[in-house]
Amino acid sequence: MQEEKMIYEGFLITILLKGAISIIEVLSGIAILFVPSAKIYELASALITNLPLGSIGAELLDQVGSYTPDTLLFVAGYLFIRGIVKAVLISALLLNKLWAYPSLLLVMGGFVLYQIYQILNGDSIIVIGITVFDLIVMYFVWREYQIVLKRLQAGTVRSG
Repeated sequence: MQEEKMIYEGFLITILLKGAISIIEVLSGIAILFVPSAKIYELASALITNLPLGSIGAELLDQVGSYTPDTLLFVAGYLFIRGIVKAVLISALLLNKLWAYPSLLLVMGGFVLYQIYQILNGDSIIVIGITVFDLIVMYFVWREYQIVLKRLQAGTVRSG
């Protein structure tokens, strides 16, 4: 039971963080569509220089500075769709919807595969960090799903 409690706590913390990140992705996607690219660079520069990010901050600034209008449109759409899908699935998890566990695992698995492709083609420390965090989230979602299924089979929990 102690292990199940630890799994649940890890699950809850990681999906809440992932949910917050998803909301930020949605808002960022919307902002990118409506804020001129020069202003985005200016805001990113101000933010990055005020945070102790070191080389990661410099890489972020380089990436933002190299975006073309087409790239910005892709990034906006990608962030928006990615954020919405994950926010919906995480909300369903928090509402105890059993279908959301495998759905989130499939969606995040797809994103992880795309991120691995990006890593292999670009060597981005940021994408590596995101991928590691996504794998941790997926681990806790998988483990919690197994616990919920076990309890359902034992008749000790209701599914949504």
